[in-house]
Amino acid sequence: MPANSEITRDNLVFRLSLLTRRCRQIIDHEFHDAGLTEATWRPLLHLHILGDQSKQKDLATSVGIEGATLVRLIDTLVEKGLIQRTEDTSDRRKNLISLTQAGQVTVDRLRKIIDPLQQDLLSDFSDKDIAAIGKFIYTLESKVSTFWQQARG
Repeated sequence: MPANSEITRDNLVFRLSLLTRRCRQIIDHEFHDAGLTEATWRPLLHLHILGDQSKQKDLATSVGIEGATLVRLIDTLVEKGLIQRTEDTSDRRKNLISLTQAGQVTVDRLRKIIDPLQQDLLSDFSDKDIAAIGKFIYTLESKVSTFWQQARG
């Protein structure tokens, strides 16, 4: 490890951002080799995690993009037959998003790529380590979300 490898409160968020970027580059590379673009895999995996009949707004938040950008992306994925958009019966102004059968097949294909990669990357960590990291991430995500909401007014 380099001399400046110590992780402290002063550099933790910066180091996490570098780690996140590097992990995303690895995933992008693996999916690109399988012919899958980021515009396809990111919303599909987020929708898979959120579950069917997810609100469009929740999907935008999860993916980390503005609503208007997501609308265009959803239009493209609907045209490709990977997702479907339905009206929310409890509020007709809102849309619910679900994977189609073809979308689920694509997610299954994504999982076949990412699951072994994830197992390899996490192989040096115990279940206890993962639980502790998970708690840390959940808490930090909550703080970041609150900060972001306050910053946006």
